[in-house]
Amino acid sequence: MSDQAQHIMKRISVLREEVDDWRRIDLRISDALELAQIDDENLRPDLEHELNLIETDIEQRELRAMLSGKYDQGDALLAIHAGAGGVDAQDWAEMLLRMYLRWAENKGYATDILDSSEGEEAGIKSVTIAINGLYAYGYLRSEKGVHRLVRLSQFDAAHRRHTSFALVEVLPQVEDNTEIEINPDDIRVDVFRSSGAGGQNVQKNATAVRITHIPTGMVVTCQNERSQMQNRENAMRVLRSRLLELKEQQQVENMAELRGEYTKAEWGSQIRSYVLHPYQLVKDHRTNYEVGNCQGVLDGNLDGFIESYLRANVGN
Repeated sequence: MSDQAQHIMKRISVLREEVDDWRRIDLRISDALELAQIDDENLRPDLEHELNLIETDIEQRELRAMLSGKYDQGDALLAIHAGAGGVDAQDWAEMLLRMYLRWAENKGYATDILDSSEGEEAGIKSVTIAINGLYAYGYLRSEKGVHRLVRLSQFDAAHRRHTSFALVEVLPQVEDNTEIEINPDDIRVDVFRSSGAGGQNVQKNATAVRITHIPTGMVVTCQNERSQMQNRENAMRVLRSRLLELKEQQQVENMAELRGEYTKAEWGSQIRSYVLHPYQLVKDHRTNYEVGNCQGVLDGNLDGFIESYLRANVGN
């Protein structure tokens, strides 16, 4: 079966599941109405509980209705890059990785670390993970941008307050290879030994893959698999997603220029701040949504931030 046919079948399956879910909700509402008409006080607690469940279910589906973008229902690639802040920033990048892995686990999504680069002293310089599940990209696109951490540094002998930055990228995974065609003559593939923590973890064979897209200068590496072929497939998957983002971004910029409203987005304007000292607060600067339970957020409780972003951007 071709990639396009598989994509269509997957889309049909998703739509069928959505329709069946709405039919089940409709049936639950009808049953609840029948119970309400009986007017039996003994049934009231069960009826109220069922109504609360129905209301929560409908709210979740209302949220999903906001995910109407072309790639919102699909899988996502999420990359984290340590920014300004030295070792603290690399530790911050690793904290964000843990946060997103916890969030994905809570959602029942499958995750796969495709590539990672460890810091010299602690943390990670960068990491790329595949997050697979229905609406993974639609939810996670709200996380794209610079994330800022303020805390007392455990890497500072004087234990002073430090500010660290990390960049989060979110890309849709391209399922249909015909959407982004890559000319084999436009890429250069290099293989090298995977870096590791030393000892038995160091690969003796050259299994890591670096792919350079010559027309754009884009470079993608993958080294977490033991097979060179698997690393190459993963690198090509990431490259297609990055090229798709570049294509989409150019289209948006062209439309904005035609409207006279285009301003280039630059590194530095954080979307969210995580303050652990001198007080506890996580605040999204785009929606002003904030939470005082920092540990809860770092443990993956991101749904409030995601929902507030989606509601603020309905129709965009």
